[in-house]
Amino acid sequence: MLKGGKIGRLSILIAVTCTYLFLYIPLIVLLVFSFNTEGFPSPWKEFTFKWYKELFHANHLWASFLNSLIVAICSTGISLTMGVFLLFYGAQGGRISNFLNLFYGNLVIPETVLAVSLLGLFTLISIPLGLVTLVLAHTVLGLGFVIPIAYARFSELDYRMTEASLVLGATPVQTFFKVTLPLLRPALIVSGLLVFVISFDDFILSYFCAGSTSQTLSLYILSMLRSGISPLVNALSAVLLLLSSLLVIAFFTIAQKSRTRIF
Repeated sequence: MLKGGKIGRLSILIAVTCTYLFLYIPLIVLLVFSFNTEGFPSPWKEFTFKWYKELFHANHLWASFLNSLIVAICSTGISLTMGVFLLFYGAQGGRISNFLNLFYGNLVIPETVLAVSLLGLFTLISIPLGLVTLVLAHTVLGLGFVIPIAYARFSELDYRMTEASLVLGATPVQTFFKVTLPLLRPALIVSGLLVFVISFDDFILSYFCAGSTSQTLSLYILSMLRSGISPLVNALSAVLLLLSSLLVIAFFTIAQKSRTRIF
């Protein structure tokens, strides 16, 4: 008979295995049927690259992809820039810990509430909905990731390194950009990758803040799904899954290197 400890470990193993199967079997099905000649959920008929060929000739889809890419790049760049300026203020003696709760709130507040609030603000100050409002909305969301991650790394820095730079004659500005900022680079890259992935895939903020003039990839996929599951969706999802996997691998690689440097 199995002892209590072995039964507990076996039950945990079964639960973890079932969880992973539940998460990844749909992805495997999606990948497999992206090469099927028939549209999903038709049974498997024949292997083909037809949907991938049609995917790269879908002009409206790539226009939406370009909009998502522009929004993700701009919001990531603005979030990182604002994060660096805030840390620069902290490095000059400013008490930025008093502002952190404002940025943590972005992670606590439901995204739907944030989207409706931003929509109300844009309407109140008469900003037409489009790519500009999308960038602003995603920047607000991105700051909730950039600031906490960068500040956590900033608070762990050895003050003796910046003190030595100042003693050797460097100005506070030179010390920040030549000593502090290079030490923060892994955290900034990690947070930037995270914000880029979240912004690129975001649907709720895009749905409320895009308006009728701009369409992101997530909104385009929604319009495709309303008329049934197109085989192009499977092919597109497979391509996005590959790109997201590459970014996730880069994210964890940089995070691991940053953690190794700390210890």
